[in-house]
Amino acid sequence: MSQQIEGRASWFPLWLRRGPCEVVAMFLIGLGVVMLMQPFWLELYSYSFVTILAGTLGFVIVSHFPD
Repeated sequence: MSQQIEGRASWFPLWLRRGPCEVVAMFLIGLGVVMLMQPFWLELYSYSFVTILAGTLGFVIVSHFPD
């Protein structure tokens, strides 16, 4: 069964593997938190929730990608 999983994962491009995509999703979550806490630009604050939401949904989706 592990050979089947390995064979299935091998056709995935390297940039679509779980590791790099999880890093991008976590970066989006962190960026959204920083945007939420900064006191200078109202536009950054306005888009912070959308950024956090996009990062969270991306992380949930990416967690189903092969290693």
